[in-house]
Amino acid sequence: MSAALDPHLPDYRVQAPAVAERFRKLKERPVVLEVDHLGRQFPSLGGTVTALRDICLKIHRRELVCVIGPSGCGKSTLIRIIAGLDAPTTGRMLVDGKETSGPCPERGMVFQGYTLFPWLTVLRNVMFGLEMGGMDKPQAEREALQWIDLVGLGRFKNSYPSQLSGGMKQRVAIARALAPNPRVLLMDEPFGALDAQTRAQMQAHLLDIWRNVEVTILFITHDLDEAILLADRIVVLKANPGEVQEIIEVPVPRPRSLAQVTSPEFLATRRRLDELIHPHPTHANPMEKLPIIRLTQEGDDVE
Repeated sequence: MSAALDPHLPDYRVQAPAVAERFRKLKERPVVLEVDHLGRQFPSLGGTVTALRDICLKIHRRELVCVIGPSGCGKSTLIRIIAGLDAPTTGRMLVDGKETSGPCPERGMVFQGYTLFPWLTVLRNVMFGLEMGGMDKPQAEREALQWIDLVGLGRFKNSYPSQLSGGMKQRVAIARALAPNPRVLLMDEPFGALDAQTRAQMQAHLLDIWRNVEVTILFITHDLDEAILLADRIVVLKANPGEVQEIIEVPVPRPRSLAQVTSPEFLATRRRLDELIHPHPTHANPMEKLPIIRLTQEGDDVE
């Protein structure tokens, strides 16, 4: 029976004592990133389109927060604004209590595409941001090698992106984003282009990196299981316009592993996310069924 239909699952809001204590301590940490009544509108031929409206969010030090929502809810717009690649129409962002805008080293970004320079080696790709920030070459090389070792690619330091697998390229992208020691690492569906097996490996790699690096992570995904596996809290957006629908404190204990995907806490959270993102149609607003044109002979059935 699916999580959405199982009546015996616990309430996703109920936390075990150890989980509740962890959230209590987490909320006592300083707020690193604050999104304060953020909104974004775009002009169109039919008038103004509101992509995001009144987004409020506080993320604490060393927290890992995932943002999910239906297609068109503004997830990527939100993270681009936070990264400084777009500007909000209303509201503001604060890092460590200071209002900020535009790109800056305190916010690192990992995109879904690998965005590596194909003419540079792994080492030179990771060094690039350090040298652009004014670090001399010998120091940049030492720093870059540490990050390359952290993501497990030390023996590939002299390889070019074309010689790497998709997962390895994304590990280089993560190392490059972390090398300037950002306060916040922003990740826009970074594993979306990977196959299922590589994606699972990258999720485990990310959790290992997060445990060992002083960084706060905001992670955009459309995969509900990925959000539950990774996040302390999940921000659920609704579409048209993009607004915060609910913020869920994930009740699954840490450390996390794929073995927990069948646990009652995991399934209960999965059920709630399904309810929020894939609501059942109502009589007042039924889901439109697409017409199907038959292109086979009568009697040539597959069922």
